[in-house]
Amino acid sequence: MISGITTKSHAFRGTFRGYIFMWGYFFVKLNDKQCRNAKPTNQPYKLVDGDGLYLQVKPNGSKYWRLKYYYFKKEKLLALGVYPLVTLAQARYMREEAKRILAAGEDPSASKKEKKRKAIVAEKNTFRSVALEWHEKEKERWSLGYAKMVLRVLESDVFPNIGHRPIEKIDAPELLDDVLRKIEKRGSYYAAGRIKQLCGQIFRYGIVTRKCRRDPSTDLKGALRTKRIEHFSTLEIKEMPEFLKTLEKNDIRIFPRTRRATKVLMLTMARTIEIISGKWEEIDFENAMWEIPAERMKMKRPHLIPLSKQVVTLLLEQKEETGHLPTPYVFPSQIRPLEHMSNNTILSTIKRMGYNGKMTGHGFRSLAMSTLKERLDYRHEIVDRQLAHVPHNKVDRAYDRAQFLEQRIVMMQEWADYIDEVAKGNVSGWQRKNEKANALSAKERDILHVY
Repeated sequence: MISGITTKSHAFRGTFRGYIFMWGYFFVKLNDKQCRNAKPTNQPYKLVDGDGLYLQVKPNGSKYWRLKYYYFKKEKLLALGVYPLVTLAQARYMREEAKRILAAGEDPSASKKEKKRKAIVAEKNTFRSVALEWHEKEKERWSLGYAKMVLRVLESDVFPNIGHRPIEKIDAPELLDDVLRKIEKRGSYYAAGRIKQLCGQIFRYGIVTRKCRRDPSTDLKGALRTKRIEHFSTLEIKEMPEFLKTLEKNDIRIFPRTRRATKVLMLTMARTIEIISGKWEEIDFENAMWEIPAERMKMKRPHLIPLSKQVVTLLLEQKEETGHLPTPYVFPSQIRPLEHMSNNTILSTIKRMGYNGKMTGHGFRSLAMSTLKERLDYRHEIVDRQLAHVPHNKVDRAYDRAQFLEQRIVMMQEWADYIDEVAKGNVSGWQRKNEKANALSAKERDILHVY
């Protein structure tokens, strides 16, 4: 009997201890010491923390955080990471996050997979990859020179700093500090503002293609330093005799094709890039006309340049020197003859002549504009049309439709003749030869009458 009692007593104590163990299994929280000291056994086992969270200890000693939960009455398991890389506190935080996701009616496992997918997409959608995709799309409506310039700017000032970053993760402070402030420090205030605009276009392209959610450049309004706008340096007409004398004397030994390009730029009133990237196929020697196709023009419209006798002579000299080369360009590079002359060649020539900060290639356009209006009495609309400027109002658009080609042919010859007189020192004694060239045709008057 005693033996029986003893047996029952031991059985009771064992059962009681079992209840204590089960109570601890469900309600006693883990601590870091237990996790750290858990030893592997022949079979995997669990250290339970509560609310479905447990640490699974494998026979090889590795330890994994797992969360058991129910979604639509179906038991599921969520991996939370490896201990001790993921601490006990972090595992508990992730458990609470999973509970919040469940409360919102979503599956934590599906949510984790979606976050991982977005992270992978974000890593692939770097600023550089999105920018290159944007550039490839936009360059169809740009001139070749402008497309090259935009890519060159991105590769030199933007990609080295944020090109590798996921575009979605770039914020306004990063764009400002890592890109724009560096440009400002070298004094390039205009370039900083221009690059901010380019980045804004790339971010907006990223938004419409679902590669990012917002454009951080919009938050930088007023953040950049501004500098007083300075117009392109240009000489006054009274200073041109000395300039032309220096160019003709050529003490600094400028290459013949560079001198010709400089003169053609001055006499045609075109932009530098339009001249140096010009091709022989665009020039009609018989009708003395240079037709620049729309894709090479800034405003994407074809442009006609009437050629004076002086310009035709320069082009024929150029053709004699380089026409045999296997290149389509009128002014090929001296170093790389298959490519056209560099955009800085003419500017460097002007600097070497002693006019650094006083004259630029673009300055010839300003000089021609003021001289043709003030000294040769040409109306603004005719000169403006030759410069291929954008019309700003209805009247200007009407003049733009008129073309003024007849007047411009006369004007361009008079401009070249005037420069010849200036080279002789005769600046003030010039008299216009053809007053009719400045008059409106009947067709042009009809167009303007509409407005």
